[in-house]
Amino acid sequence: MRVTAALIVLLLATAVFAADSRIHRDLPYAEVKEHSRTLDVYNSTNSRHDPVVVWIHGGGWQAGDKSDVAAKPWAFVDRGFVFVSVNYRFAPAVTMKQIAEDVAKATGWSYKHAKEYGGDSQTMFIMGHSAGASLTALLCTDDRYLKAEGVPLSVIKGCVPVDGDAFDVPMQIQTVEPRRKDSFRTKFGDADSQKDLSAVTHIARGKHIPPFLILRVADPQGAALRSASGSPCCPETDVQAQRRVCRPASIRPRARTTRLWTPIWGSPATRRRRYCSSS
Repeated sequence: MRVTAALIVLLLATAVFAADSRIHRDLPYAEVKEHSRTLDVYNSTNSRHDPVVVWIHGGGWQAGDKSDVAAKPWAFVDRGFVFVSVNYRFAPAVTMKQIAEDVAKATGWSYKHAKEYGGDSQTMFIMGHSAGASLTALLCTDDRYLKAEGVPLSVIKGCVPVDGDAFDVPMQIQTVEPRRKDSFRTKFGDADSQKDLSAVTHIARGKHIPPFLILRVADPQGAALRSASGSPCCPETDVQAQRRVCRPASIRPRARTTRLWTPIWGSPATRRRRYCSSS
């Protein structure tokens, strides 16, 4: 519980900028440079083989920007991470599949260039908020996206979707209000496309799917927990996940975060947890 609270502190922290931190803005990750396909790298002058966090912003797949990170980069950098915040193109100008390909390409860039910024390409985490949470989960389950960019799923050591609600798009369409049903159908296409763009579709043994920590900060009784509640395939998989409802007011502002990534992703107890676990 202490470890989970520590991660939430990192995501919501209001820390001051570290004096030795560095920002590398608007780095292009695609062949043609355009702002919608650039990323920012935050690191420290002391960064050496640090774990790499790739952050995917939210905005309903139609808005948002990589700069909307508040103090998250500094909270991570101060604790020994390299933090990468990515932009991507928006619907309806591009399809949902193309958006997923954008964030996969940004992750591929981060993997290939990690060493240049003091990062460890073999220890990466993918995190995202809202729409970015759904993209995060899709990249970490449908390995075709990262494989296309030369990134083995085995280097992704953890997946942290925050406030996402489209892990199972067909189920989401069945359970939301009519206005949102139409919006999801417009964005995700026909039934086959909806299924293919759902993270739960791609859960299977032997794919090196990383452990999941699914956080719900806003509307703790909302659709995200229902969407992440599992599917019939779960008992046959070896994927592990924790789901946590987060109430920021109850978080101690100075929770310890030392060696955060090890107890969350690497402990034997965590490895034994399955995707369908509600712990």
